[in-house]
Amino acid sequence: MTKWYEETDQMHDVFVMKRLRLVRNIEGRVFPGRLSGEERLRLLGELEQNLLPLGEEDKASYTYRRLHEMDETSLHALYERRLINYSRLEEKAPAGLAVSPDESISLLVGGEDHIRLQCLSSSQTLDNMWKRLGPVDDMLGERVPYAFDEKYGYLTTFLTNVGTGLRASVLLHLPMLSSGNQFRKLVQEYSRFGISVKGMSGDSNENFGGLYEVKNQKTLGQTEEELIALVSQAAGQLAAQERKVKALALRSHRLQMEDEVYKSYGVLKYARKLSYKEGMTYLSQLRLGLCENLLQSEKPVNLFGIMLNIRPANLKQGRGEKLEGDALDEARAQYIRERLPEIR
Repeated sequence: MTKWYEETDQMHDVFVMKRLRLVRNIEGRVFPGRLSGEERLRLLGELEQNLLPLGEEDKASYTYRRLHEMDETSLHALYERRLINYSRLEEKAPAGLAVSPDESISLLVGGEDHIRLQCLSSSQTLDNMWKRLGPVDDMLGERVPYAFDEKYGYLTTFLTNVGTGLRASVLLHLPMLSSGNQFRKLVQEYSRFGISVKGMSGDSNENFGGLYEVKNQKTLGQTEEELIALVSQAAGQLAAQERKVKALALRSHRLQMEDEVYKSYGVLKYARKLSYKEGMTYLSQLRLGLCENLLQSEKPVNLFGIMLNIRPANLKQGRGEKLEGDALDEARAQYIRERLPEIR
C-alpha cells in the first residue's frame, strides 16, 4: 500500500505535512519511566493484550513490532519517518509500535507514557485528521480507563503534555522567509502566543531544505479544537508571509531564481554522490521552482517522499545494505536520479 508520504498529488506551495499526537496513561498505574525493565515488560504485555485488537475495530491491518527487539537501522528509519520520537530512539526499555498500512496512524505503547497515538497526513486538514483520530482515542479509552483529573485533564509524564495531551503540528516549506534577517525575531514572537517554530530536525543548525514545524507548546487550558485552530492560524500566517516574500523576489530576481532552480535540477539529475545536506538543499530549491512554475515536470513528483527516503537509515533499509560514507552518498544520488522527473 502507498504510504501517506508517497502521495503524488499536486504539491501545495507551502504546506508539506500535518501531524496530531495524543499521549495517555492508564488510571491507577505507575508511569513507565518509574518502572524497572522487568516491570515494563509485564506492562507491555498487558497493553498489547488490551489495545492491539485496535486494528479489528478500526478496520485496518496494523503491523506491530516490539521496538526493543529491532535493530538500530530499523529504529532510526522509524524515527526519520516520524513514527517514534528521539527519546524513544535513545531508550532501550520495552515498548511496542502498531502502524496502519499507510503509516498514517500509529500507536506506541509502553514508551514515555503508556499510550502515544498519532496521525500523519500530507493532504488532510488538522480538523479532518482530528475527526479520524478522536474516535480512535475514544475506542482505546473504552478498553482501558485513562488517568484523568477534573481540574488538570489527562495526566502525563511531562507537565507540558498535561491537559488535552494533544500536539498539533504543521510542516511548512519556508525557503524564502527563513533566509531573511527577521525570521529569528518572527519565531520569537510566535513563542509568546504558545507556538513553537523549529526546523524539521529540531536543530536550526542542521535544518536543510527550509522545512519548519509549527506546533503548540502547551496542552493545558484549551480544548483540542482550540489548539488545532491556534496551530492552523499560525501556520496560515507564516504561509502567507512566505508567499509575500516569494512574490517580491520573483518580481525583482526572477532570472536569478530560475538559474538557481535549474542548477539544482542539473545537480540532482546528474550527480553521482550527494550528502544529505546537498540532497535536501537542492530538493528544496527544486520544490520552490516547481511550485512557482519556474520549471515544469513531465509527470507529478513527490519531493517530500524523496526527502524522507534519502535520510540515512531509510536509504540503508531501502537498499538492504549497510552503507556508510561515500557508498551512502552514492546510493543517495542514485535514488534521486531514478525518481527525478524530466522537465519541460
